[in-house]
Amino acid sequence: MVDRIPILKMGRYLLLSIQVDMHDQLALDLQEDLTQQIVKHRAKGVLIDISSLEIVDSFIGRMLAHIANVSQILDAKVIVVGMQPAVAITLVELGLSLEGIATALNVEKGMRWLERNVDEDLSLECERGDDPDLSAEAGD
Repeated sequence: MVDRIPILKMGRYLLLSIQVDMHDQLALDLQEDLTQQIVKHRAKGVLIDISSLEIVDSFIGRMLAHIANVSQILDAKVIVVGMQPAVAITLVELGLSLEGIATALNVEKGMRWLERNVDEDLSLECERGDDPDLSAEAGD
């Protein structure tokens, strides 16, 4: 049994691929690990690959939505990629549409989306005179 889902750092982004069936404790651990990694690395984007998930229950669906929402609150754009049709149908049937969370068919499209959206945000911060690194260091 897998104790933790690995979270990889790639530049400004964190990548995680869920390759096992999620159980409740694994989802809770993932939420905690991801939030810590976002803060530690000052990540600007998170790509969550769920292409290996064949089924979800209501708890796992809510946890995915919660993980994505917490990441966004921590100023990291989130995209969920690789959703299987059965998972999408189940999420909708459970009333969990992942509203406000971007999705893409695969990792490549998800990375392009992150690059576009993170670069756009960084450009806006520079136009306003915000320095994301300085403001983050001030809070350290």
